[in-house]
Amino acid sequence: MFSRRHPFLFFILVFTAISAGSLVILSIVLTGVLGPQEDFGDNNVGVIEIVGTIVDSKEINENLKMFRDDDSIKAIVLRIDSPGGGVGPSQEIFRAILKAKEKKPVITSMGALAASGGYYAAAASDGIMANPGTITGSIGVIMGYTNFKEIFQKIGLVPVVFKSGAFKDTGSPVREMRADEKVFLQDFVNKIYDQFVRDVAKTRKMNYRKVKKLADGRIYTGSEAKKLGLVDRIGNLEDAVDWAGELGEIEGEINVVYPPEPRMTFLEYLTEATMSGFFEKVVDSRLKAGYMFQPGE
Repeated sequence: MFSRRHPFLFFILVFTAISAGSLVILSIVLTGVLGPQEDFGDNNVGVIEIVGTIVDSKEINENLKMFRDDDSIKAIVLRIDSPGGGVGPSQEIFRAILKAKEKKPVITSMGALAASGGYYAAAASDGIMANPGTITGSIGVIMGYTNFKEIFQKIGLVPVVFKSGAFKDTGSPVREMRADEKVFLQDFVNKIYDQFVRDVAKTRKMNYRKVKKLADGRIYTGSEAKKLGLVDRIGNLEDAVDWAGELGEIEGEINVVYPPEPRMTFLEYLTEATMSGFFEKVVDSRLKAGYMFQPGE
């Protein structure tokens, strides 16, 4: 009766049910396709890639823990191609590498770029290998924000703020920064910077003052970095894998293992593909600090 009285609505309901069922089936099937099973043999060197801006440490740290606890993985290679990123995520990766080193060797292979937070992570490993032309260094901290005060004034917007303390809205994009706020933020940046320098000096077994002299934000080629003690060897990823295999006492041919791709449903896959890069294009006016190589800023 319903189908006769409302044929169009009935068609929509049936079509929706069929589509939903198809998506569920596709999700189940493609979950296996997008998330391959782990199948590690023996005498493996695990390779973990740190690519792009470091905004989250979760996946990298999980992979480090997985390889750290897997007895078939004799050594780990970090393949870093990153300009750095957030202070917190960079420091979390640094700590995770230190934990992995307690159980097996960790070697870093630098790609085209391993600067700032990318170098921070590399410094935690047992050894660093770079290409002659790798861009590295940029040891330092950068903090900044976008001020929209002039725009607000031109369009007649007047922000109203209630705050619990004088520094609660420090870095507000709708007003000028006070002198005492500038002093406060510079001191904050200096403290984070000192953490960076001290960690590099400790893990690289270098004099603190020497590292601080090198850590003025400038970048170095891989060859320069080797002469300065920031890099140990010159070579590519294959060379780094061989080095890691040697430290891991692997005899014979080395099997390179990458972490399995994260499993995701079909709907998650579509969402990620659609939204990828969208938020990177949105203007972010928040005050933020980072171990980041940002040429031109």
